[in-house]
Amino acid sequence: MASKTIESYRNGAEISKGDADCKKKSVELLKDLGLPKGLFPLENIEEFGYNQHAGFIWFIQKKKTEHTFKKIKQVVSYATEVTAFVEKGKLKKITGVKTKELLIWLSVVEVYMEEASKEKVTFKTGTGLSDSFDASAFELFE
Repeated sequence: MASKTIESYRNGAEISKGDADCKKKSVELLKDLGLPKGLFPLENIEEFGYNQHAGFIWFIQKKKTEHTFKKIKQVVSYATEVTAFVEKGKLKKITGVKTKELLIWLSVVEVYMEEASKEKVTFKTGTGLSDSFDASAFELFE
């Protein structure tokens, strides 16, 4: 069951169903936005939606997923529902994504790449902390 936030953006959205199609569409969108294609290594995606007019995307997956980005040894947790507003080079107001720092989980609220430095991806948490990593750490099929 999708949240009220997702329901409010369904009208006029391009919606994909099924894991393979959702992965394909989300990778295409990330590429179009100029972001690394492996930012959302989700499993068993049931639905991916993109409301281009509002710049809003969502993923619905069967169960929560944890993924370790091996090159940077960073563990990221993806809830059953992940949402974000998108624009060129940026994901903002992200929900459903957390990263583990030492022993605590921090919500990731923004991901962006500076125009001047396309080799680095910056992640900003809800606490205001941010960290930048090599974009190559987020390529597909690490």
